[in-house]
Amino acid sequence: MFAERIGYIVWFNDWKAARGLDKYGTLHYMSRKMNYAVLYMNAESAEEAVRNMQRLPFVHKIERSYRGDIKTEYEKSVPDKTQFYGL
Repeated sequence: MFAERIGYIVWFNDWKAARGLDKYGTLHYMSRKMNYAVLYMNAESAEEAVRNMQRLPFVHKIERSYRGDIKTEYEKSVPDKTQFYGL
């Protein structure tokens, strides 16, 4: 149904040249002040795309985003006391 997507944070030196990163995946956000971009791409082609991006002269560092690995379902450790004071 939907392809598995992986996010990467790409640190760069040249902002104008970094606008061309959209050919490697979906360019979600670019920060001019901190010189990084958030890029999402398909999991199957991610390794090859990262290798190609590392060869670019303006790319400083590439980090994998761990947003998909973070637990987003929370549990209550303290029971809800409002049910005891029902109206």
